Amino acid sequence: MGLIRSWLVNAAALYATARLLAGVRVDSPEALVGGALAIGLINAVVRPILRLVTFPITVLTLGLFYFVLNGLMFYLAASLIPGFELAGLVTAIGGAFVMSVVATVLHVFLKPRRKK
Repeated sequence: MGLIRSWLVNAAALYATARLLAGVRVDSPEALVGGALAIGLINAVVRPILRLVTFPITVLTLGLFYFVLNGLMFYLAASLIPGFELAGLVTAIGGAFVMSVVATVLHVFLKPRRKK
């Protein structure tokens, strides 16, 4: 259930990002679903490897390189899914930032409540 909720939150965050940023375009519901799935898979598989490889530059930039890394993951997802388009790398970095903020807020509000 948590995986489905996480995927739905990513889809909603991607939709909100496309509405908020002019350089992010999602042409259809299929592109939205595919984009959310691609972002989830890329973040689960590719991102941990890249975090390990780019650790030295991340330390040198005091963590700011993570913004670039997240933008690259966002850009990769857009390049894999037809109908999910970005205006450029700067837009990808901004889009990844907006999407992560929206997803974090949604996760906080949709967190399952513990029974007492």
